[in-house]
Amino acid sequence: MNVDVFSWFDDVQAAMEAEGSLLKPWAKILPQQLHNLFNEKVHGDQQRWLDALENLPAIDNITTDLTQDRIELSSDSISEETDANVKAGLMQLSPWRKGPFQFFDTHIDTEWRSDWKWQRISPHLASLEGRTILDVGCGSGYHMWRMLGAGAHRVVGVDPSRLFLAQFQAFKQYAQSGQNKQSGQEQNLNIDLLPLRMEDVPRPLKAFDTTFSMGVLYHRKSPLDHMAELKDTLKPGGQLVLETLVIEGELGEVLMPEDRYAQMRNVWFLPSCDTLLLWARRVGFKNPRIVEKNITSLDEQRSTDWMQYQSLTDFLDPEDKSKTAEGYPAPYRATLIAEA
Repeated sequence: MNVDVFSWFDDVQAAMEAEGSLLKPWAKILPQQLHNLFNEKVHGDQQRWLDALENLPAIDNITTDLTQDRIELSSDSISEETDANVKAGLMQLSPWRKGPFQFFDTHIDTEWRSDWKWQRISPHLASLEGRTILDVGCGSGYHMWRMLGAGAHRVVGVDPSRLFLAQFQAFKQYAQSGQNKQSGQEQNLNIDLLPLRMEDVPRPLKAFDTTFSMGVLYHRKSPLDHMAELKDTLKPGGQLVLETLVIEGELGEVLMPEDRYAQMRNVWFLPSCDTLLLWARRVGFKNPRIVEKNITSLDEQRSTDWMQYQSLTDFLDPEDKSKTAEGYPAPYRATLIAEA
């Protein structure tokens, strides 16, 4: 392992250990968590992804823009050959599922138009300016970068995928060497992706001003336990932002698939919106409300050159796109916001 992956986490470790930090309980166990992951649970593709990161060419005069739908790295001193090498290296980190990203002249058209979700959700958020944020199930970090672009003080993401971590680091290693496009100043990149599960976050932490959980709840066998875990991450008065699959229905109605849902085996419970609100109240959240609902479109989730596997259209009934391949209602999502 030529890349020193442990150095990726030096900044967040130091921040967790800082005087007055509410994250100190996590700082005590994080080194061992990372050691176990990288030394004892080595992923078969880990070295290939690390080699791709190491071989990305160095580039000067980088600026970043985290405020646009396509978060962007740009430079006025990049050659066609260098840009081709960037693209080739990023292709080694495929499939890219959440985005979009712009690496210089390379547009990464990801499977999901994650910017559409951000457009729907961001108007309903408390201001992120100066906040410490946790993003659970953060993928490759697209929404984390949007949070930082919205003024967050520090953003921590957790997602166990090593590929997502490599994709996140590809963007971060360029962004760290550049300047913010808006201010023209060197960036203070208080943003880190930890390749951990929600269960690895110590409880009760009560350290975050805002916690996001988007596209996670339906993957949990015990959705109420997940919501209680999320509540334990928040400071008193902190805000939860939870987006999940739901169904049309009355209070108490829940869909539990017999086996697969849209070809996914790990989907457990899809509540009605009223049921989701009840769950939030039962675990102690205050003022839970549904702020937006939408049916996932075939333009929002689809195969691309950067994610060439099957996508949403392949998971729906070919004769009736309002149903999944198994005959359940097609993906319908809602966002809940509440306070701890």
